[in-house]
Amino acid sequence: MGPMDESEPVRPGWTFLTNHARVLATIARNPGVRVRDIASTCLLTERSVQKIIADLEADGYLTHTRVGRSNQYEILADTALRHPADAGPTVADLLAILASRADEPASGPSGAG
Repeated sequence: MGPMDESEPVRPGWTFLTNHARVLATIARNPGVRVRDIASTCLLTERSVQKIIADLEADGYLTHTRVGRSNQYEILADTALRHPADAGPTVADLLAILASRADEPASGPSGAG
């Protein structure tokens, strides 16, 4: 069987989004989401999600409040994106795209959606 064997899953060598962006978008959709559910949604381990949340909190993108046995997250939406090439847009601008619901029609240049 060669590289075109359709029974093997195709794994890209790179992706458009970082795991940090995926976790942040998942939290934006549901600020009370559990780490277990973030991990499932983002296809990560719970430990990886905990590390990413700690990174986001340490750099001022996210805070949390303990509510009973759960966390309620708050995204600091006016925070600038980290990379100098991304200067201008804020986290809110990014999340406006990433956190949109999958069941909402997407519009693109072709007008499809």
